[in-house]
Amino acid sequence: MDDRANTIAGWVLAGGIAALGLSILSSEYFHSERPEKMGYVVEGVEEEGDAGAVAADKPIAFYLASADPAKGADVFKKCAACHNAEKGGPNGLGPNLWGLLGEPVGVGKGFAFSDALKSKGGTWDWQNLSDWLKSPKAFAPGTKMTFAGLSKPEDRANVIAYLNQQSDAPKPMPAVPAEAAAAPAAEGAAADNAAAPAEGNEAAPAAE
Repeated sequence: MDDRANTIAGWVLAGGIAALGLSILSSEYFHSERPEKMGYVVEGVEEEGDAGAVAADKPIAFYLASADPAKGADVFKKCAACHNAEKGGPNGLGPNLWGLLGEPVGVGKGFAFSDALKSKGGTWDWQNLSDWLKSPKAFAPGTKMTFAGLSKPEDRANVIAYLNQQSDAPKPMPAVPAEAAAAPAAEGAAADNAAAPAEGNEAAPAAE
């Protein structure tokens, strides 16, 4: 009786081991056939990481055409811990910014500018001021400026319009580049053409 019980127990144990082995093998087989990350590539659809090729900004003059100095004053509050833009105002952690546009880059104001900014040369204009505000570290690698920058061109344009007013002689705002001004008109014409029925292709009246 004991021998029979031992035999049955042995077979049950062997069967369990065999089932476990088959389960492991089948799991490995089917796992190797699964697409990476359990997802399928859909043709014509970019992967999530690639969808980010962000369109390049238009020239800053395009955004300056609709810039609002009052909004720029609000954005400038982010800069107020280090700068002021008052006439005759003192330097802080950064230089006073009164009359900035047209001044030499990295020179004057009685401020100790970094060698990185001094080496840029030229004067502050609409475009290089926008580049600086977008990313000081990219504009002048090695600058002492720790501000990360303003990524939105609309914010940069508003700040520049505000700073332009902080001057004894504000400069006329730049004209919108011709190609940028023509683009919305071209898009509108294309939309009108798409909406209008082609000549000779008017819908026929329904038969009664």
